[in-house]
Amino acid sequence: MNIETTLPTTNTAWGFWGTIAHRADPVQAWPQAMTAVAKATGCPDTAVRDFLDSRYGRHFADDVANGLVDGLDLKPAIEAAIERWMGWTISRRTSRETGIPRGLPHLTGFVTHFEILAEAD
Repeated sequence: MNIETTLPTTNTAWGFWGTIAHRADPVQAWPQAMTAVAKATGCPDTAVRDFLDSRYGRHFADDVANGLVDGLDLKPAIEAAIERWMGWTISRRTSRETGIPRGLPHLTGFVTHFEILAEAD
């Protein structure tokens, strides 16, 4: 994926875009996050976009923003957030609430969840 083919957000007020706008330029942050999350999870662009546009994308942006506050540049802050989210696993409670299989990496689980929701529509 490259910047020219990155899907645009459908949620500029909230999700990743609206949240990261408090700490970074979302025009720069969005394609970097789309590319990095797609690479880390192996999920299609539509699933990554839907994840980033969701409340989970807002939480992901909060994690990226924390890296920025700690002095990281944008790309390393996104990479650090991805590493953290890939290190966490889906709990039994989250699995019961969402249907995401327990034990999957958090990021992969939630992005895949949005892929499945899109296919169900």
